[in-house]
Amino acid sequence: LFPPAVRGSEGLYMVNGPPRFTESAAFQRDSGKNCKALAFSKDGSLFAWCNGERVNVVNVTRAALLQSFDLPKTVCLEFSPKNNVLVTWQAYATAKDGTAGAPNLQLHDLRTGKCLKSFIQKKTQNWCPCWADDESICARNVNNEVHFFENNNFNTIANKLHLQKVSDFVLSPGAQPAKVAVYVPGSKGAPSFVRLYQYPNFGGPQSALANKSFFKADKVTMLWNKKATAVLVIASTEVDKTGASYYGEQTLHYLAANGESAVVQLPKNGPIYDVAWSPNSVEFCAVYGFMPAKATVFNLKCDPVFDFGTGPRNAVYYSPHGHILVLAGFGNLRGQMEVWDVKNYKLISKPVASDSTYFAWCPDGEHIVTATCAPRLRVGNGYKIWHYTGSVLHSYEVPSDEEMWQVFWQPFLDGVFPEKAVKYQAVPSELPSAEPRPAQAYRPPALRNKPVTSSKLHEDEPPQNMKPQLGGGDKPLSKTALKNQRKHEAKKAAKQEAKADANQGPAQVKPPQNAPQNAVPAMTTGDPEVDKKIKNLKKKLKAIEQLKEQAAAGKQLEKNQVEKIQKEAALLKELEELELGV
Repeated sequence: LFPPAVRGSEGLYMVNGPPRFTESAAFQRDSGKNCKALAFSKDGSLFAWCNGERVNVVNVTRAALLQSFDLPKTVCLEFSPKNNVLVTWQAYATAKDGTAGAPNLQLHDLRTGKCLKSFIQKKTQNWCPCWADDESICARNVNNEVHFFENNNFNTIANKLHLQKVSDFVLSPGAQPAKVAVYVPGSKGAPSFVRLYQYPNFGGPQSALANKSFFKADKVTMLWNKKATAVLVIASTEVDKTGASYYGEQTLHYLAANGESAVVQLPKNGPIYDVAWSPNSVEFCAVYGFMPAKATVFNLKCDPVFDFGTGPRNAVYYSPHGHILVLAGFGNLRGQMEVWDVKNYKLISKPVASDSTYFAWCPDGEHIVTATCAPRLRVGNGYKIWHYTGSVLHSYEVPSDEEMWQVFWQPFLDGVFPEKAVKYQAVPSELPSAEPRPAQAYRPPALRNKPVTSSKLHEDEPPQNMKPQLGGGDKPLSKTALKNQRKHEAKKAAKQEAKADANQGPAQVKPPQNAPQNAVPAMTTGDPEVDKKIKNLKKKLKAIEQLKEQAAAGKQLEKNQVEKIQKEAALLKELEELELGV
């Protein structure tokens, strides 16, 4: 079982995972309407929450209370990776006389319940210290420096990383030696940069594993891959000076621990909505470009591997095993999801989760939860548990006078759930299909009894495999190369048609697809000048035919249009003479 925890105005409770979906009897519901925060430990064995009175920590499997702390104002909670420390954060408040307030960030020993250390942490942003997976080091950003502590001894700063003005940092996941990515914003015409270091080698720029500088950055998001071999950096500005985007401007950069760095070239202009590493650490997927957005999988050389085409999407989620990928359009989009088999790049299902504000994969790699939570949306709150083949297995909607604030899967360590073969057939469900009726486009009264003509603002691009085909070790062709190739092919085809005409063979030349079926092949005299005159005369005669039709329909013609019709006989005579070669 892997119960999701649900927090809302109905209190805090846990639900049994598939296939039962009943409220868990192992965890006693906390009915208080003031539950501000909850957290699972990394391995899912411990669970902590603040109910507005105390912070409680329980063992999930035994349902036993481990610790309880008198911290009623706690709004953020986090466990250290090996469950030795619980971190709590309360909003910082200065004393009434204007002096510094009490420390608001506390680190508690979960075995003894004692407070190991208290710090002042004014901002919610990056409030939580970061640990290496084995808890050998812990780091936090203090006054533009990164302070490192070793073996949970928070009374001694073991190391400091001091650059001009460290704005953000991210520790690498996985085994030792730990690496750290730091971001320093640019100032006074100097560029911003991200550097990778290996702990504890912080002796200047030469000791950095990799360095990438860029000018267009007000903030960055840094994403390590699972094997800690590379970092993706999404650099974004608050304002797009070109005026093309309301959301500022974004660029995607790649840095490898071996020193390589590159700008990831995205074929479509526009915002970068989401980027995610595959759990295999050798590929990543980006969703980008003005709507309809493109989604592309890239390899470690930043070359495209597979392009999913365009569609209404702004988020990407790899399954825990990395064998399935979900592209989704949430927020201001309708909640369409595309579930893809990553190995074969085949579409599995296209479920729709309207009004969703939250999406998460279950650790088993088979199930998904989507939820509509307050305060993002205060109506229609609830959650659905899906199988990735598109079936809704469980749905819960809170009463109209209640709200749901958070849904959270119980985590498990990697390897607990084995990877299963991908299914394409929708699994059976007792609930009806969640497919909504397609919304009808508005049609003005004058057009309502007439046949529907499909009109799209833009054509969606189809998915395409970007891997070089076997036998041809070349890279995928660029846009210019493709254009030139098409031109060359068109010229070749035109030459072949001309040859066929000259030989006047029995084989009929196939008319172009857009030509009418009964179109008569154009006759040629052999003299290009005469052919040109004949073509122009035919054009004029066609225009006269159209004018005559309009006059027959009762339309009042202009004086110059009447004069054109009067010239018809002379034009016909001239055409006849040219065609006969007189």
